[in-house]
Amino acid sequence: MDVSIVVPLLNEEESLTELCDWIERVVNENNLSYEIILIDDGSTDDSWYIIEKLISANPHIKGIKFQRNYGKSAALNEGFKASKGDVVITMDADLQDSPEEIPELRRMIIEDGYDLVSGWKKKRFDPLSKTIPTKFFNGVTRKASGIYLHDFNCGLKSYKKKVVKSIEVYGEMHRYIPVIAKWAGFKKIGEKVVEHSPRKYGTTKFGWERFINGFLDLATITFVSKFGKSPMHFFGLYGTLCFLIGLCMVIYLIIAKFVTFDFALTNRPSFYIALTSMIIGMQLFLAGFIGELISRNSSERNNYLIEKKVGIV
Repeated sequence: MDVSIVVPLLNEEESLTELCDWIERVVNENNLSYEIILIDDGSTDDSWYIIEKLISANPHIKGIKFQRNYGKSAALNEGFKASKGDVVITMDADLQDSPEEIPELRRMIIEDGYDLVSGWKKKRFDPLSKTIPTKFFNGVTRKASGIYLHDFNCGLKSYKKKVVKSIEVYGEMHRYIPVIAKWAGFKKIGEKVVEHSPRKYGTTKFGWERFINGFLDLATITFVSKFGKSPMHFFGLYGTLCFLIGLCMVIYLIIAKFVTFDFALTNRPSFYIALTSMIIGMQLFLAGFIGELISRNSSERNNYLIEKKVGIV
């Protein structure tokens, strides 16, 4: 199969039929074999009823329904599991992503050899309350991840099949799929300017809290990508530094006490600062030990992506 189109959705009953007809027209014009996977993330309107009608009318359409709202990351993860195409393309269901981009996004994967191609909505039809925080968010993510994309959160992306079968998207990590892919060893990541249309139906499903959650998730994925398999390298380092700073301060205070005899040790604020530093250092060190124990007993501790096995008998 040439392409799988994965579409997570929440309360998009008005746009589904139009979106699927548009996708079908584009792929047929380009002679592509395809499947459309619609993931209903706990919609409370008639979205699933519309999906069932679409499935009965078109054998290329598949549907997955969540019992409740689990979030876009969970929907994408299930869509990736179900996809069978050589190239997997994700897009939003609100008609702001154009299916006309599908052939070029697929070509960049097949012919140009990209592992992942992310859309860039260079000209956006969103209010300033959304575009300004988005620019700031993308700038911080570029610096933290070393991946120089303009629009990490664009829903329109294309992937090699191997990429989506090798990564897991959870929590709110859909914003950081390029980062997760790079962490998994897929480093050829490209970008394409894509068309962005004004919302035709309904309202946005994301509020201001997504930016706060986004930065927290960035901190999480940055830490896990660097220290997930060796937490002692982080906690042990900073724990040791804190403990040694506190220890050196205590030794200095003790020596000063015996040299001058003009102060009570426990009356000095620096004594309590040193004591606190030593306690924090010990706690960080112990956190590193606990992290190592958890990591060593994880069922995924030796899960590595292997490109080829050569010379194994």
